[in-house]
Amino acid sequence: MLRVCVRQVRAMGGTMSVSGLSSLTAFEQAVGQTPLLRLRGASEAAGCNVYAKAEYANPGGSVKDRPALSMILGAERDGHLVRGEEGVIVEGTAGNTGIGLALAGRALGYKVLICIASSQSQEKKDMLRWAGAELVEVPPVPYADPNNYVHVAARLADAIANKLPVNSFYANQWDNLDNRAAHASTTGPEIMRQIADAERSRDGEPGVVTAFSAAMGTGGTLTGVAEALRAANPHVHIALTDPHGAGLYRYYTEGELKAVGSSISEGIGQNRITGNMVGFEPDAAHEISDADMMLALEILQSCDGLAMGTSSGINVAGAIQVGRELGPDANVVTILCDVGARYAGKLYSPNFLRSVSLTPPPWIDEDDAGLGPPWSDLLADVLAQ
Repeated sequence: MLRVCVRQVRAMGGTMSVSGLSSLTAFEQAVGQTPLLRLRGASEAAGCNVYAKAEYANPGGSVKDRPALSMILGAERDGHLVRGEEGVIVEGTAGNTGIGLALAGRALGYKVLICIASSQSQEKKDMLRWAGAELVEVPPVPYADPNNYVHVAARLADAIANKLPVNSFYANQWDNLDNRAAHASTTGPEIMRQIADAERSRDGEPGVVTAFSAAMGTGGTLTGVAEALRAANPHVHIALTDPHGAGLYRYYTEGELKAVGSSISEGIGQNRITGNMVGFEPDAAHEISDADMMLALEILQSCDGLAMGTSSGINVAGAIQVGRELGPDANVVTILCDVGARYAGKLYSPNFLRSVSLTPPPWIDEDDAGLGPPWSDLLADVLAQ
């Protein structure tokens, strides 16, 4: 019986209804309204309140679920995709946007093809496949190279549109303004409501966002949230906090897109001005080292019980720096993008971390592994019984 139901579901993908009425998928219902968390350790380090939007709580596990859904709905709005008709979504992505597109796209009845640099974490590539995407892996080359994964995705989308009799959509998260709009219409307003409630519960007075800081990949999160916050308060402090190797830091501080150094972080650290960044100007820009990223991740796990990914570490280290500059009355907000498990081969590998001159957290350091006295002696007695 269940197999018959599954066949019916597969045949009806994207067109299911309840009592004749169209119904939202669970993915659509679950995206957004993520918790706003006060980070105890980061607040202590910054000397002010540091809050973070728990975007890893979205159904696909990352902040990118918001723009993924927004871009698909935008494609339907513009007629590129039609519910109930065969359709293909193509995207070039470092991973998380593709996961959101794959989960939402399949639920809505569309096929999803993802072009990705082969250098991205195996965990992300596995998750993309598990989510239902078909992967096209290409060698990691600079954006200027015509075989960069973004350009390959654009050519693939163009070929499908011109040669196959199906609806098709090139998501192009970099320049698709539905990316930015997702955060301007949802993430930013949520932050303002939640910070008001959080501070009211602490001090009796509604709180305001003093500053928002984050790294940029496509630019959609920082620019979209900034748009919403600035519309409500022109004096809010907006800061770019990017990893080493990102050209945007020097673009906003020196006027030149120039990358210096490198980072093990993924999905952030842009070296071009995307469509989502056009017209945006931060109030400040900071460059965050991988060493500070690792310290922020250790603070998150040790003080708040959160095992986060690399971009979250960059964001929290940046928020601490912004908070130190703004002083004890500030409410600084940032983004927790995704969890550390998506980067396990890097973040939880002492050998890898040492190979890039980073210090492993003590709880995964093989040199410090195992229980020391008196616990080791007690364990030995228990095992001998």
